[in-house]
Amino acid sequence: MTEPQALRIDARRNRDQIVAAAKTLFAERGADVPMEEIARRAGVGVGTLYRRFPDREALVREVARESLAVLLTHANRAQADGGQGWESFLGVLENLPDLWFTLRSTVLSPAIRTVILDDPEALATAQELLSVINGLVRAGQQAGTLRPDVDTGDVVILITLVISGLRASAGALPDTVHARMLALTLDGLRTGSGSTLPGKPLTPDPMDLLR
Repeated sequence: MTEPQALRIDARRNRDQIVAAAKTLFAERGADVPMEEIARRAGVGVGTLYRRFPDREALVREVARESLAVLLTHANRAQADGGQGWESFLGVLENLPDLWFTLRSTVLSPAIRTVILDDPEALATAQELLSVINGLVRAGQQAGTLRPDVDTGDVVILITLVISGLRASAGALPDTVHARMLALTLDGLRTGSGSTLPGKPLTPDPMDLLR
């Protein structure tokens, strides 16, 4: 391996470590986590972090782009399951770490939400993701597995709020309790609950969800 190749590999590894650390910390504590703490979590120096990302907004933008892209990939795979798409997507919701950052941050963090709205690439991915989720919701309703009185906005916000609560209680409750609470929530989206929901279904309009 030549020296330039080794340097490129090191640079890529540092970049990936920084993004992974920022994703975790942003999801846990919001976008105001000190950059020094992100560097420590990533195992790199502060100078290395700033060489890769000159300011906080650049780092938030990259984390948002990557997390949205990962979610979109998994949503597309679920959609490829056809009639089982909605059930496949429920499996994604239960086991995808990127979901912690993406849903919690875009709905509950004004700073990260602003970055996404101002970044054409991230916004386009978010819109495409919501479009795919909307298709999965419709498929679930047509298959009779998802209750008919909800819309995509209901699904996104419900899961966001539940996941945020579970993350807030991290360490205070066993992981098995977290899994149980999420499973109970997702089960409430299935048909046959017998309950009547107040108000109107929330639409999948991405601008309404992100504002």
